[in-house]
Amino acid sequence: MHFSERIKALQASPIRRLIPYADEARAKGKKVYHLNIGQPDIKTPKEYFEAIRNFKAETIAYVASQGLPELREAISGYYHSWNIPYAPGDICVTNGGSEALALAVQVICDPGDEILIAEPFYANYNAFAETALAHVVPIPTRAEEGFHLPPRRVIEELITPRTRAILVSTPNNPTGTVCTAAELEMLAGLAKKYGLYLIADEVYREFTYPQSGLPGGDGDPFTSLGHLEDVRDRVIMIDSISKRYSACGARIGCLAIKNEAFIAQTLKLCQARLCVSTLEQVGATALYQKTSKQYLEDVNREYRARRDTLYAALKEIPGVICEKPRGAFYIMAKLPVDDSEKFIIWMLQNFDVNGETMMGAPGSGFYAVPNRGRNEIRLAYVLNQEALVKAAAILKAAVAAYPGRLEAIQA
Repeated sequence: MHFSERIKALQASPIRRLIPYADEARAKGKKVYHLNIGQPDIKTPKEYFEAIRNFKAETIAYVASQGLPELREAISGYYHSWNIPYAPGDICVTNGGSEALALAVQVICDPGDEILIAEPFYANYNAFAETALAHVVPIPTRAEEGFHLPPRRVIEELITPRTRAILVSTPNNPTGTVCTAAELEMLAGLAKKYGLYLIADEVYREFTYPQSGLPGGDGDPFTSLGHLEDVRDRVIMIDSISKRYSACGARIGCLAIKNEAFIAQTLKLCQARLCVSTLEQVGATALYQKTSKQYLEDVNREYRARRDTLYAALKEIPGVICEKPRGAFYIMAKLPVDDSEKFIIWMLQNFDVNGETMMGAPGSGFYAVPNRGRNEIRLAYVLNQEALVKAAAILKAAVAAYPGRLEAIQA
């Protein structure tokens, strides 16, 4: 059977491809603590379900390809609360943030074009680029520097005539890094100089945790690319309700930009897939309109506590290198092991503490450059603090017992 070169070039999800090993471990009676995937255990606001239950219609009909007017109005109001002046006409509702990213790449890239992205990065960025026959050009960052961007000259050297955009994830998945205002201003300067778009993936905007002694210390507000007035016509904002309202399965996101021509081109693709689910948009509208500020504050407080718990536990493991993340709900840690994917599989197949083991996501899957991140692991602190403490204790014991521990190899 024939398969396209496009599909053969795509990698399997590094987050999901090890799931069969976890299934096998559970089948053998092991309890697995899942820190490998960003699926929150926080309850979705009740307003979402109430809106769908109260929806009255004799027919579920197509709605506007750009999205329900009332949902776009509600999203616009949300952005204005962050001092980002998107009007309803600047917004296209999408099937999750993933479709928004795919649409953005298809609108701006021809085959062979390039998008610059700081690595490590969300693994599906590769898929969005490759399905448009474009390519990711990685911007190098280091765990020892908190995965912050390198100096401007390093990024500028990567720009070619085929570069179309710089994609910025802040707060970042998988590292939890939050870009500073100075970093964003630097990228804006490059975008203006070279005529590039800036794709702003800000789905974790509500989850920032300022701390003293780091860039963006206590009291510093979150800086969005949408705040930079002189590049608003080239900032493609990507957003989603998945993590903000703990509604991953609802698949409602949006693309926003202060650029009528860009919206018009994007709408061609939106019309091609007809529309986003009517009922999900009804529920999402209620989330934006009726979710209390207290809900968002409580969720932020909970994730911050979980971050502190997991980070403290990781720092107790000899040989682990990680910085305390300032946002999202992920920690990217460098482990003293030969290969984190082999290590995770070994934990699932051969290791447990009183019948319990844990699972993270191998770091190499978040890099475009081969062999980078081989001894890094992404951990999602989406479980309660008691579970995180147990998972971290299992990790500590596993690192000490692992046959591929770096100290053991060197000895």
